Amino acid sequence: MRTVDLFAGCGGLSLGLSKAGMDVVAAYEKWESAIAVYNENFSHPIFDFDLSDVNTAVTHIKQFRPDLIAGGPPCQDFSSAGKRNENGGRGDLTQSYAKIVTKILPEWFLMENVERINKSQIYQNAKRLFKSAGYGLTEIVLDASYCNVPQKRKRMFLIGKLNEQDDYLKPALEHSLRAKSMTIREYFGEELPIEYYYRHARSYSRRGIFSVDEPSPTIRGVNRPIPPKYQFHDGDAIKDVSKVRPLTAHERARIQTFPKDFKWVVTNKSTLEQLIGNAVPVNLAKFVGEAINVYNENNIVRFNVAI
Repeated sequence: MRTVDLFAGCGGLSLGLSKAGMDVVAAYEKWESAIAVYNENFSHPIFDFDLSDVNTAVTHIKQFRPDLIAGGPPCQDFSSAGKRNENGGRGDLTQSYAKIVTKILPEWFLMENVERINKSQIYQNAKRLFKSAGYGLTEIVLDASYCNVPQKRKRMFLIGKLNEQDDYLKPALEHSLRAKSMTIREYFGEELPIEYYYRHARSYSRRGIFSVDEPSPTIRGVNRPIPPKYQFHDGDAIKDVSKVRPLTAHERARIQTFPKDFKWVVTNKSTLEQLIGNAVPVNLAKFVGEAINVYNENNIVRFNVAI
């Protein structure tokens, strides 16, 4: 299935869909650091492109004849970590994504975002555009730890297919969910040389020390050391800071299920941590891509063959 990735970031969605068997033929992004990382890890082109210019974007994307347009429009305006102002500017890119899809009309589209986007008016407007264009919609919140990712990260997926009924993909998605959350130890085995680690919480009311025998909390775009006078929380996995350290950037990327040999060609630490935290977990994208494959196999759908 020929796939184009919009708002591609450093490539978590592209890599996961590729691992599911999709033929990712092009990507689009505006963040220079993300483009540099993407270029280092993929052979197909990524374009430095302002996707708010919908008509120009449509003309450019059409040349790739996509069967599927995937993308995760920037989510900061909807995130629980921010001010949640859907009119902050980046939320408009959700509308741009919907307009691009409904002008090109690929057989499929896949949109990924934070869970709370479904409460926004912009998201509801986008859904109306998709429905009026003839897409059946499957809307689902997936906890990545049930999708072969050692991280409790909840993400909203909206997956559309032309001329299909709503919720057509839910059986394939729900059937493949794990019975239990994946822990860090289950994913890494004995690869990580630690038992406990520190993850900086958003407030002092939340715990900061975790065990590798549980899923990681959401990997965020910041990674800070343990405060010198850290106040233990009732939920902390251990109350001995001498046995605790923060995860390295590479370890955080691995929890996002990027492979060991993925090349992070970024020298600025804060930029690197943000790239990793903003990424779609590779195995989560693969999970959704494989559900699409199951649906196709069961319904004998055929797609254009890449030349």
